[in-house]
Amino acid sequence: MPTIFNKTAIRQQLYLMYAAIIVVPIVLIGMLLLLYTYRMMVNYQTDLLESENQRIRNILFEITTQIYNISENISFHQEIQEILTGEFDTEQDYIEKIAQDTLLDDYEETYTQIREIIIYTDNPALSGYKQFKRTDEQVAGTTWYQKALSQSGVFWKAMSWKDKNQNHYWDLALVRKIPLINSSYHAVLVIHISDNYLRAQIDGNDYLNLISADKGPVFYSSDREKYGEAQPHMIDYEHPYFKYTGRYQMDGRTSFLTVSALRTYQSDSCIYICTLDEQGYQDIWSILYICGVVLLVALVIPGILMHVFADYFTGRVGLLRQEMHKASKQDYELITTFQGNDELSQTFGDLQIMVQNIKEQEAKAYEAQIKEQELFIRQQEMEFKMLASQINPHFLYNTLETIRMKAFTAGDKEAATAIKLLGKSMRYVLENTGTIFTTLEEEINHVDGYMQIQHLRFGERIRYEKRLEEGIVLSEYCILPLLLQPVVENAIVHGLEETEEGGKIVLSVTRKMIENEQRLVIQVEDNGCGMTQSELDQLLEDIETRDIGRSKSIGLYNINQRMKLYYGEEYHIGIFAKPGEGTLVSITIPAKKAKRGDKA
Repeated sequence: MPTIFNKTAIRQQLYLMYAAIIVVPIVLIGMLLLLYTYRMMVNYQTDLLESENQRIRNILFEITTQIYNISENISFHQEIQEILTGEFDTEQDYIEKIAQDTLLDDYEETYTQIREIIIYTDNPALSGYKQFKRTDEQVAGTTWYQKALSQSGVFWKAMSWKDKNQNHYWDLALVRKIPLINSSYHAVLVIHISDNYLRAQIDGNDYLNLISADKGPVFYSSDREKYGEAQPHMIDYEHPYFKYTGRYQMDGRTSFLTVSALRTYQSDSCIYICTLDEQGYQDIWSILYICGVVLLVALVIPGILMHVFADYFTGRVGLLRQEMHKASKQDYELITTFQGNDELSQTFGDLQIMVQNIKEQEAKAYEAQIKEQELFIRQQEMEFKMLASQINPHFLYNTLETIRMKAFTAGDKEAATAIKLLGKSMRYVLENTGTIFTTLEEEINHVDGYMQIQHLRFGERIRYEKRLEEGIVLSEYCILPLLLQPVVENAIVHGLEETEEGGKIVLSVTRKMIENEQRLVIQVEDNGCGMTQSELDQLLEDIETRDIGRSKSIGLYNINQRMKLYYGEEYHIGIFAKPGEGTLVSITIPAKKAKRGDKA
């Protein structure tokens, strides 16, 4: 038997036989069986739930219709009309009049579905007796009372009430206006349906029933804790015959739910019945779990038998894996023979060839590294020669100093000063090339020198002013070198170069706390020509977008990119301008302490 398996493919030995004969048929048949069972159980539970919901609809329709007919009899009963519109000299008169008419008492005693009948009236002659109550300010201010007075039809509403022990309850009540002919008084009839009667008619199963009227809270619930809450499922109140059936997550459990709308008789009100089966979904999954266990057993037993067959290959696969692991650790001393004549042995042969190729490639790579190192040494020698041929910066400084002294000797002090400032500026630029940062004091001194050169050029056409926050020590803070001078130069070139007189550059430095961290706010402001909104938008776009063919805004673009690379998200650059009023560039950076000596 091992000899036969050695001549066939491993995938056919282990997977095709077991999968084709055992796994695939059992899984396919089992999946179809589980799916069919699931759908059948879901449909069965849904049908039961919809039947229960329809049963409750029928009960509520019968009760509300009967209560409506009773309200019709009460509203147009002649003796009740006489009581509501009557003028009584004493309290005893209207009490005797009410006692003579037993219609309301008969309804309350005969119809168990009626908990209470109340007639609210603003007739000052009626102070309240039995079913008749005087309309006080609290009742008159309710929305349902105002609604009843504003319409002639009836409507249904969920109302809360308390018993003599101050226990809180909810029930469904019919509300309607009693038309009083030839009278200036008003009367509103309210008939409360008994919650105990509804419970006796509706309860009796394991379903959770939640009932509400219009957009009001739940007035009936199989679980009393749900009284006064909103319906759990979203309801389209604009749809007069809304209905929904599906699954719903409630209290962390998946339940079957059916919601339907009941249009009450001779009324615009809708009663929404929500029926939930909280246990049905769990029952379905219990049945499916049992079926799944049966399928699993049908797979496990053949799997155990297949394990005996797979043992033969375990040793050979383990040996191959061991040799491949040695090769992955760069240990290329593999065994010389491998048992078998199938894909495993062929794979081991390929491994031996791969290891031999790796040894050859490593030898070639080592030779290439030696050549690369030689090339690197030659390149360093060439760079050293190029550096040696460059002009010594000290020679440039000494030359400028010689020219300055000659100009000073010749009496041209302005030229001497200009050369001195130029040399100082060039020294600052060359010394900070390659450095990560400089101090804020040195950077501003560089701006001061630059503005002195510009003063020699423009004279009094452009004035320069510094505004430093009181108490700030510029030498304590670091900043990217050569950051501010391009901003000042941009203000002169684009803002003030055409200014004949009165030009002004203001450099200000302040500190500010942002997100519990201190920031430096450096602003450069000019009173030049400014920019239109479109020009400002274009500038803001230019400093974010790289364009090698652009000749404008290069300085601001470079500054923006440098700050992005160094400060990341902790910096901000803002540009504000108005035509004819000048431009303000504001740079916000972290207030980092200066540490000289770091190089880029």
